[in-house]
Amino acid sequence: MAISDAPESVGTATGQTDSDLKLLSLRRRSSANSPGGLFDAEDAARDSGSDESSNNKNFEENKDCKSNHAASGDNNITKDARKERGEEVIDVKYAYRPSVPAHRRIKESPLSSDNIFRQSHAGLFNLCIVVLVAVNSRLIIENIMKYGWLIKYGFWFSSKSLRDWPLFMCCLSLAIFPLAAFIVERLAQQKCISERVVVLLHLVISSVELSYPVLVILRCDSAFVSGVTLMLFTCIVWLKLVSYAHTNYDMRALAVSNEKGETLPNTLILEHPYTVTIRSLAYFMVAPTLCYQTNYPRTPSVRKGWVFRQLVKLIVFTGVMGFIIEQYMNPIVQNSHHPLKGNLLYAIERILKLSVPNVYVWLCMFYCFFHLWLNILAELLRFGDREFYKDWWNARTVEEYWRMWNMPVHKWMVRHIYFPCLRNGIPKGGASLIAFLVSAVFHELCIAVPCHMFKLWAFIGIMFQVPLVLITNYLQDKYRNSMVGNMIFWFIFCILGQPMSVLLYYHDLMNRKGEVD
Repeated sequence: MAISDAPESVGTATGQTDSDLKLLSLRRRSSANSPGGLFDAEDAARDSGSDESSNNKNFEENKDCKSNHAASGDNNITKDARKERGEEVIDVKYAYRPSVPAHRRIKESPLSSDNIFRQSHAGLFNLCIVVLVAVNSRLIIENIMKYGWLIKYGFWFSSKSLRDWPLFMCCLSLAIFPLAAFIVERLAQQKCISERVVVLLHLVISSVELSYPVLVILRCDSAFVSGVTLMLFTCIVWLKLVSYAHTNYDMRALAVSNEKGETLPNTLILEHPYTVTIRSLAYFMVAPTLCYQTNYPRTPSVRKGWVFRQLVKLIVFTGVMGFIIEQYMNPIVQNSHHPLKGNLLYAIERILKLSVPNVYVWLCMFYCFFHLWLNILAELLRFGDREFYKDWWNARTVEEYWRMWNMPVHKWMVRHIYFPCLRNGIPKGGASLIAFLVSAVFHELCIAVPCHMFKLWAFIGIMFQVPLVLITNYLQDKYRNSMVGNMIFWFIFCILGQPMSVLLYYHDLMNRKGEVD
């Protein structure tokens, strides 16, 4: 560790002029982890041993006094500026003397258990990145040399483009449902229909919007990616329709309370008047949020260069994700057996081998969608609130992870599921269970429908999070300030859970295709 503490008291030698002290003064290094202290000590030793040479040069310095006057003035100004900034200027001739103590305080080693989480590990993070790139580059080269180029496009994109046109037309036709919801809200604003009729019409619109694409996918022999894309788009539109209807219902109720003169808390006072416009609905349907409101925070302009850079990153990471899937995951899965029907040790070996590329793909997916794509969309629409995720990788419990990794869905769940359940007398545990149930249903729809089979593996996996929430919460309460829950989360979610789901769905899908053939 570099020496950075100046002596508590420094003496002044008699006969030493102020100009000599100024020429020998040096700024004290304030950073404890910089090598400046060591260099200052060396400079002090070098300067203290050069008194004789400096005396021999006094005549020449006095001769050139006028020419050096400006430079010395600049030095004085620099020292005065340092003093104004609160930086200590010391006499290096008397600094770091052998008689001055070098150890004054009790200090822990940087990697000790009490000190390891109190400092930055940016250098170690950079080392991990360099090692990760080097190791994986070698593995990629070795894989290509050993197995060749294994990328095939049949599983992801249909060779017959006409096979997917019904899904594309279905995706375009989903715009009808937000328009129908707008007409219902317009009629409700004009008090042409009652609240019960409004609720009934919204139930019909949202139900048809969700079931219509499911029927189209099940009736068409489309590619897997096309089906997943349509189901994700369908679920997003459904969540937006529910938020649009629920928010307008609540705003109408608050407007009626204001008309009656009822006193409302400050949190319920509407920031903007209750209005129903096609412009606000259109912006909401394309904005990167699932929670409707009449106005959103907006940025002043669009950064075109920034958008271009993010698009380049999106293309690159999408290609990396596809390469890992085709070159690594597909061969591993194809050379495996059903994890619940074959040899147990062999199944464990396949799961562990699949876990590493699966983690890479999942992280690339998260970065591409939640960071790159949503930020690109927000920048183009000048959408201001861009907290699409929090630091979920530091989650110490499974509950923290689900609260932080997908903020748009989390805010929707809290706003339209969790707190409405609490307001209707349902306890917190029951409200949380209902939220997980809704999430499990949509996870199953997004995977099972494109695969044309309902094995409920995704549903069971999401509902299995409920006991994991209880277990990790218990461990966090028992071992406070520990990362036990974080390690359990990473192991269950990325090492065991996702690879197991991939193997289960793959073999069930292959068995179904074999039966059809």
